[in-house]
Amino acid sequence: MFSALEHLSLFFGPFRLFGYVTVRILLAAATAFIFGVLAGPWFIRRLSSMKQSFRSAKEVGKLADLHARKGGTPTMGGLIIFSGVWLAALLWTRANRYVWLTLIVYTGLTAIGFLDDYLKISKKNSKGLPSIWKLFAQGLLTVIVIGVLAFSSGSMLHVTELWIPFVKMPVELPLWAMAIFFFIVLAGTSNAINLTDGVDGLAIGCTVSNALVFAIMSYAAGHAAIADYLLISHVPGTGELAVLLGALLGGSLAFLWYNAYPASIFMGDTGSLAIGGLLGTVAFLIHQPFVLVIVGGVFVMEACSVLLQMIYFKVTGGKRLFKMAPIHHHFELGGWAETKVVVRFWIISLLFALIGLATLKLR
Repeated sequence: MFSALEHLSLFFGPFRLFGYVTVRILLAAATAFIFGVLAGPWFIRRLSSMKQSFRSAKEVGKLADLHARKGGTPTMGGLIIFSGVWLAALLWTRANRYVWLTLIVYTGLTAIGFLDDYLKISKKNSKGLPSIWKLFAQGLLTVIVIGVLAFSSGSMLHVTELWIPFVKMPVELPLWAMAIFFFIVLAGTSNAINLTDGVDGLAIGCTVSNALVFAIMSYAAGHAAIADYLLISHVPGTGELAVLLGALLGGSLAFLWYNAYPASIFMGDTGSLAIGGLLGTVAFLIHQPFVLVIVGGVFVMEACSVLLQMIYFKVTGGKRLFKMAPIHHHFELGGWAETKVVVRFWIISLLFALIGLATLKLR
């Protein structure tokens, strides 16, 4: 919306700044952050009756005692981030198909996450929406994204290109294979961030570093000269995704303001599923899905710990590889304070983010 003010630069020169993607990234981040901080108390009051259900001591043992204080904390705080992202996107992006597709995925998964959280609260258990319905929703969103890209002018060439880190040229895949690949990316990122969201500030703090890195990558992918210099795929129009990720960055920082230990609100599946979907979609659209595995290393580590725990449990006839999975609970049960777990995982996330950025030039 406000990006259109650039056209008034003939009358007032500084208005030309609204035409720069970099300026609008900062404005989107500031808008989402200020909105989130100011609106946060209102959301917390409105959601005060939406208290998250936790597993009993019979299910998780000592962890139930460590998290006993969290019982009265409201959930569905992902709505704070969602509202800030949408507001900033409407104000500062020049919405194109890439922005709209990302927002559709983000909105769809926010709705699924909201329903999941609501069922957990209304039924007073930790199971919520059956996994098959989440996968169905992710499959439907996959069809929408691939369908729009396939039938949009200029998109078909890009949607069939699979770019791999350290390789200069893309691999061409048939459309059906790219659809399956995108579904795996979408489901994987959504579920990985969902698994990471287990202690105060952990998932959202790691989201900040991921949003920052992919804002830089989206800007590079949308800029012909930079993309050519870095030997990465140039996808015209994806620079606007950097503005959207600026909004996610600001919204995430605002939510962290209230989610930092001791948390005043949890984001719930309303936030974690949707944020994962947003990051996965952006990574796919700018042809950097494999880099997401590096940048989102903490999320991958959390998801893999659950998978390894399950495999080890079955192979060994009931023994456990970790004290508990996801792995952040392993360290909690090992004696680390919750805040120590969070800060150390943030540090690891930042290191993964820097490594991921370095892959842009290593071709």
